[in-house]
Amino acid sequence: MSFVSFTFAGFLLLLLALYYLLPKRFQWKLLLIGSLVFYAFAGLKYLLYIAVTILSTWGGCVWMQRLYDAQDEYIKTNKAVLSREERRAYKDSVGKKARLILSACILLNFGILAVIKYSNFFLENVGALLHTSFGRTSFVLPLGISFYMFQSLGYAIDVYRRKYPAQKDLAKSALFTSFFPQLIQGPISRFDQLSKTLFEEHDWDAQNIKDGLWRITWGYFKKLVIADRLAPAVAALTAAPDRYRGVFVLAAILFYALQIYGDFTGGIDIAIGAARLFGVEVTENFNRPFFSKNIADYWRRWHITLGSWFRDYLFYPVSLSKGVKDLSKWCKAHIGEGVGKRLPLYTATIAAWLATGLWHGAAWHFIVWGLANCAVLLISQELTPLYERFHERFAFSNTRCWERFMVFRTFWLMGMIRVLDVYRSGRLTAKMILSIFTTPNWHALLDGSFLKLGLSGADYLVAGIAVLIVWCAALIKGQKPVLTWLYEKPVSLRYLLFWCLVVSIIVFGAYGIGYDASQFIYNQF
Repeated sequence: MSFVSFTFAGFLLLLLALYYLLPKRFQWKLLLIGSLVFYAFAGLKYLLYIAVTILSTWGGCVWMQRLYDAQDEYIKTNKAVLSREERRAYKDSVGKKARLILSACILLNFGILAVIKYSNFFLENVGALLHTSFGRTSFVLPLGISFYMFQSLGYAIDVYRRKYPAQKDLAKSALFTSFFPQLIQGPISRFDQLSKTLFEEHDWDAQNIKDGLWRITWGYFKKLVIADRLAPAVAALTAAPDRYRGVFVLAAILFYALQIYGDFTGGIDIAIGAARLFGVEVTENFNRPFFSKNIADYWRRWHITLGSWFRDYLFYPVSLSKGVKDLSKWCKAHIGEGVGKRLPLYTATIAAWLATGLWHGAAWHFIVWGLANCAVLLISQELTPLYERFHERFAFSNTRCWERFMVFRTFWLMGMIRVLDVYRSGRLTAKMILSIFTTPNWHALLDGSFLKLGLSGADYLVAGIAVLIVWCAALIKGQKPVLTWLYEKPVSLRYLLFWCLVVSIIVFGAYGIGYDASQFIYNQF
């Protein structure tokens, strides 16, 4: 069931009405039923996959919690007779059992994901190495599997680390995994944050309804008026790379940046707004990423929950692992202090970005995309002392004008890396970026070539005005939350702005033929 459909609108209204009409003790149970119905629209057979994730993480977490509870009770009861070494040995024994349970849970779930998502990629590459063909598997990627699986396994790891106790109610654990607004493209929530409002009883709150409707409408505006309007031009520019070089590549970079921003943030706005209607607080996933001054800053602002997941559950464990520490010590002793110090950072960063690239898709261009981000981050890290001396020596580098240059630079650098998504080849992407300098084709800006990309002059005007509106909202967000700013305005102005937004979606939303306006880009991940 797509967010951009009348089916979803009807589903949401019906669920919302039942939610506040039923006794409050049934609210979270209704959300569970609604979430499973929502997911069933993608195909009944896919319920099996999410059921395996729900049952395995619930069972594994409850099992680990029982081990920890028994450990605490045993140590408390025998505290007077146990030596420190005996307590440590007992805890180590329990820890090993918990680690086995967690490992089994991770292997089962990531094993399913690997077979479904990466088996064809593996077979194709092994076949290429052996100069043979193994055929292709017929697996279809279940909707949102990467999102709900990462969310569930993050919860299992937190229980293993004893960050909080396991949820012993299977139904509540199932709702955490399957909560429908964030099921298909995130955000990837943490259990201790989402559970604060997910399982609570909620009274009808007009403020939540208003906040939710504003957020949903804003999401549709970004999705339909910006992202889906620019989609045909992006498709045209990248489908014929030999024809569209030079300035057309700059256009592809710009249009795709705006498209994916409108598409992904629009979907997240709809998800957060829909959750707010039910009184549920979902983690924010973006913080004005196109105002970033460098690539590290960008990744702290874009897809925040995915970045924090890889940081907490992959980067830190790898960098602090015994194997990496031992290797670091060896390098310090035999190669050099600098190499030894850098090794944990480099190893963990490469691992995290390789995994991030593979998370986005089973293709080499996604791996190249991840490693390109990794390379820029590590080079920037190495050049930090040089940057600091530069800022000390040149006063203009501390001005607002220079900050704007940094934002401009970061936007285009990220755009050049991101366009790998649509050219789908590292070699082709490099070739197209090089053409900006070798065959710029500036005349195309004036000869009407851009009117042959599936967009009319009116389309460009509408998209430009919509982008300007989103940019103004981002400027406001830099000072205070946009809704706070809105509620400070007179009621009449708020209603006028809201209905202008609704009318804009109806009149200027792109519902054209030739591309699927209902699907979000991040659904494929």
